[in-house]
Amino acid sequence: MESTKMPQPPKSDYSKHIFSEETWKLLNEIMFEHKIKKGSYLFAENEISNRLFYVSKGQLKMTKMTDDGKEIMIHLFREGDLLGEFGSLDEGKHCFSAVAKEDCIIDVIYLEDLDFILSNNGKAAMEFVRWMARKNQITNLKLRDLLLYGKKGALCSTLIRLSNSFGEVEGNGITIKINLTNQEFSDMIGTSRETVNRMLAALKKEKVIDHDENGLLRILNLQYLRDECHCELCPLEVCRI
Repeated sequence: MESTKMPQPPKSDYSKHIFSEETWKLLNEIMFEHKIKKGSYLFAENEISNRLFYVSKGQLKMTKMTDDGKEIMIHLFREGDLLGEFGSLDEGKHCFSAVAKEDCIIDVIYLEDLDFILSNNGKAAMEFVRWMARKNQITNLKLRDLLLYGKKGALCSTLIRLSNSFGEVEGNGITIKINLTNQEFSDMIGTSRETVNRMLAALKKEKVIDHDENGLLRILNLQYLRDECHCELCPLEVCRI
């Protein structure tokens, strides 16, 4: 089966495709640098949400703990991503946790400083409205894929999103330039590691995926994945992990 190649989305400075240069100049004036080590929390669920975070270097995962103690991975963030939650400056709390997958450099923006900018710059305010709408769209579409098309469809959707966020076209496939364990795959689609093992093995047998010499996952047949999750060919900036 032939592979289907995909145009490559921006791999860095993703948020700068939403915000104008003028807005970034304003944000740079209120940002300060914060470094965290691999495995450390940037923020935890139920902590006060009074900051936004721009990933200058490194990767983070956003997780949610279920009532039965299972951790679900909601998002993966990389260089160029902006994350955090808007809420009341006094009472808003994080609904998720963010953990560093590797050593990270984070630029921090306090919401009270951002509030001053948005109150005095209508263009920046509209761009942040657009950013929040895009965040919600990404999350809602991920939930749709997880709920409507079964575990296999959810895995195929996740592989497509990973290829958009971390993929590079190499030879006859798209190599996902991030190391993920099968446990992390299971955390992303809400199933057991054993189920993920079986599904990945089946996809490999059907030559939909394989691994390169470094153990990185490669997608060989993108159209197969699209068919399994009823892909609607959303814009690349929306179809992200």
